[in-house]
Amino acid sequence: MAKKTRIKAKEKKGVVTVKALANHEMLSYQEAKRAKKEVNFITYVVAKVGGKIVFEMSSSQFLSKNPYIKFEFPGKAGDELEFTWVDLKGTTQTDTAKIK
Repeated sequence: MAKKTRIKAKEKKGVVTVKALANHEMLSYQEAKRAKKEVNFITYVVAKVGGKIVFEMSSSQFLSKNPYIKFEFPGKAGDELEFTWVDLKGTTQTDTAKIK
């Protein structure tokens, strides 16, 4: 089982700042060949509040291990943020955090 994504979401003056630390090996093609492991990295990230997409990103092998993702959007405290990532193997990790 994958470890949870650490998420902090804070609202200030109507703007929510999200800091997320995804727990993932992020093995690029070169690293995987060197370590004799299978290539695997996060390819897609999406964040939603109330079913509405507030952040969306496609990524490649060039993110670091355990990538740190920071973004902002207009929102309010008390809402629930749903943060999901998908990797090259199709593994999906979804975590939630309450906006403070």
